[in-house]
Amino acid sequence: MSRNGPLALAFHALFVAFMLAPILVVCIVAFTPEGYLSFPTDRWSLRWFYAIGRYPEFISAFWRSLWLGALSSAVAVVISVPAALAIARHRFPGREAMTALFMSPLMIPHVVLGIAFLRFFTQIGLGGTFAGLVLAHIVIVLPFALRLTLASAVGMDRSIEHAAVSLGASDWIVLKRVTLPLVLPGLISGWALAFINSFDEVTMTVFIAAPSTVTLPVRMFLYIQDNIDPLVTSVSAVVIATTVLALVVLDRAFGLERLLVGRTGDGR
Repeated sequence: MSRNGPLALAFHALFVAFMLAPILVVCIVAFTPEGYLSFPTDRWSLRWFYAIGRYPEFISAFWRSLWLGALSSAVAVVISVPAALAIARHRFPGREAMTALFMSPLMIPHVVLGIAFLRFFTQIGLGGTFAGLVLAHIVIVLPFALRLTLASAVGMDRSIEHAAVSLGASDWIVLKRVTLPLVLPGLISGWALAFINSFDEVTMTVFIAAPSTVTLPVRMFLYIQDNIDPLVTSVSAVVIATTVLALVVLDRAFGLERLLVGRTGDGR
């Protein structure tokens, strides 16, 4: 081992600890029996986890955020496939402008987007609706899905497609059996990243969500404006535990490296 090996290992350990510390603090505070945020604590209780059941609006907001994230991310991935293939394979007038248009939501503050969507949806009759939320979230998560799909499309070996065409495969068969499987790691990674950003979105959503379409992050934000109890930490701990469980299940069933990187167990 090189002389810098232990130092690099210690640096990585400190970095991981720094990243995980806020999450661990939130999870620990969720187990406090006190009626206020208390850390550290010498007593442990499930009081605030039981309290979630007395607030069904958190549960309904969770399922709404789940469906919103899944639907908007899926639509964003569907849009990103033809866009990524066109940008990666062809040189045409307006190519750079189209790419900039797709990526522009990353450069616009979400406060500005929220006000703009509020005005626009009010005029077309989608204000406060779930459909309006889906459309707005598609716009803000599309750059994440497109960027990772584009990375897979750029690195794809097109000779495999040419071989399929030479064997008589139609354009649809080539797309279904060759192209999509080759870019699948980018699609899955793009969907996951888009879903995370949709589920976590607060700034824009708070402008366009109605009382009947409030998402979980917005509900938590509204709750902490008037309350200082640890209920929000227990909700956060449940979301964190659900996320970790989902990652473990995916890793056991398929392997995260295979899903996100496209490698099999033998390293190919």
